[in-house]
This record gives sequence, C-alpha cells and structure tokens, in this order.
Amino acid sequence: MRTYPKSPREMTRGMLYFPRMLDKIRLHLRGELHEDYRENFGALRAADDVCCNFLRVHHRDLIERVTQGGTDEEILEWCFEKGRRLNDGDLFVWNGFASKLGWRDSVTPRLEQRKKEMGIADRNDIQCIPDLIDFDEDRFPGESRQT
Repeated sequence: MRTYPKSPREMTRGMLYFPRMLDKIRLHLRGELHEDYRENFGALRAADDVCCNFLRVHHRDLIERVTQGGTDEEILEWCFEKGRRLNDGDLFVWNGFASKLGWRDSVTPRLEQRKKEMGIADRNDIQCIPDLIDFDEDRFPGESRQT
C-alpha cells in the first residue's frame, strides 16, 4: 500500500498546500516518497517550487530545515523568518491560486491531459489540480479511484 502525502486542501496557519509539501519532504527523507511524486519534487514551476517562491525560501533549504524536525507551524514560522511573512492579503492570493490551480489557467491543458491518461476525461466534477490529486489519492468525496 502506498503512503500518500496530505491533501493539497489542508492548511497550516491559514495557508493551503504547505502541509502537503512538508509531508512530501518527510516521505522523501524516510525514503518513502512514491516514484510518482519524484519527477515534480521541488521541480521548477511545480507546486512545491511555486509555494517556496511565494514564501521566498529555497526548496533545498526547506528540506534542510525539515530534517531538523518540528511541527508544520514551526517550520512555516521559519519560512516567515528566512523568507517573507505572509499577511492576510498574501494568504488570500495564495489560497485562491492553490485551490483553483488548473481551472481556466495555464495549467488547464495539463489537467485535461492527466484526466485523459487516467481514463476520467468525462469527469466534469474534477475541475482543478487539487480535485485530481484528491481523486488520485482516494480522498475524493464519496468515492474511490477504484470505482
């Protein structure tokens, strides 16, 4: 059985996606990050890199910080200290981006391609990358990918 990182919809101190990114780092450090995640792990323009860029920290530095331990909240505070502290407006912008990635934006073609590859191109209820991730990781409301 594969271990999934947290949902992209989970939050740390009001910030979407951050817990998922830390979960992927922790899985990577334990040698448990599934190969499906390795291609985009910290990759330029992938969600982890975009999140780090928004916080103004480098992914490699974040990995180093995670190796030292701490809660998600403590590590986010470290990001605020080393990069930039997000205000309510920043969180509004980030959460809007992170919650709708793939919906009517430059990532839409990638979303549609992935849905086609997964045999779910007809699924109009999967409208953004977070929907696709939660479906793929068996967290989609009311059903399992195996159905």
